[in-house]
Amino acid sequence: MLQLLTPLHWKDYELLDCGNSEKLERFGERILIRPEPQAIWDKGLSEQEWDRLADTRFRARSATTGNWLKKKASLPDRWHLRYKTPHLDLKFRLALTSFKHVGVFPEQAVNWDFIASSLKKLKTSQARFLNLFAYTGGASLAARQAGADTTHVDSIKQVITWGNENMQLSGLDNIRWIVDDAIKFVKREVRRGKKYHGIILDPPAYGHGPKGEKWKLEDHINDLIKEVIRLLDEKEHFLILNTYSLGFSALVVENLMESVSGTPPEIGELYLQAGTGSRLPLGVWGRLSRSAAD
Repeated sequence: MLQLLTPLHWKDYELLDCGNSEKLERFGERILIRPEPQAIWDKGLSEQEWDRLADTRFRARSATTGNWLKKKASLPDRWHLRYKTPHLDLKFRLALTSFKHVGVFPEQAVNWDFIASSLKKLKTSQARFLNLFAYTGGASLAARQAGADTTHVDSIKQVITWGNENMQLSGLDNIRWIVDDAIKFVKREVRRGKKYHGIILDPPAYGHGPKGEKWKLEDHINDLIKEVIRLLDEKEHFLILNTYSLGFSALVVENLMESVSGTPPEIGELYLQAGTGSRLPLGVWGRLSRSAAD
């Protein structure tokens, strides 16, 4: 059964409205307007209200870059955000980047909560966690705060540095930071006989490795999942596959994970609830898990 999940604990983030291929978001005390290709319906608020509320708006110059139009030139490009629940207390450094992202994907808080609770349920004395395509490290921070020996892999050195800043802001340490192509890293870990109790991968639809290697989701994801499965601890584990790709069906994720593992996964979509009522879809996920009692 398809599960629709949205984060429930954000206080520093809010999706105020979305529509006409844009979203109006509050990150702490800053209100931003960014492009959102999924939001093809009408906005709930008027254009005048969006302009009144927003501190800055992203304008694309090309398919991959753009610039921010600020109401006040003095508006800093960097600020901090906190995600606090009864079990997690994570802090992030945010920034207005030239590719519209700010350093955190708020819908991923659903996965952070799941990771932390799943790791705490494991019977092992030292859980090992792997974050692939790890970006600025929300999942890595959650795993480390839950006590796991955590490995964070991304092909872009700048976001590894950014993730390290987030670790320090969150009062954490000893996350293993690795700049590498995810497929190459996983294959090396398989050869080394390494095992992990928890793994998350959030691959982009398109991307490049540290040496310019081209990544296209549909071309590589099947082989990658086959290798990742081999890294899971035999007795107890969980695996999360998260995808954000227009037109990438939940049934694709279900078939992919079941064909490789032989076990039907849980599947669903992540979304953010706008204050004006609409629900913004932000990715398909699949989960496999096994407990020591299975």
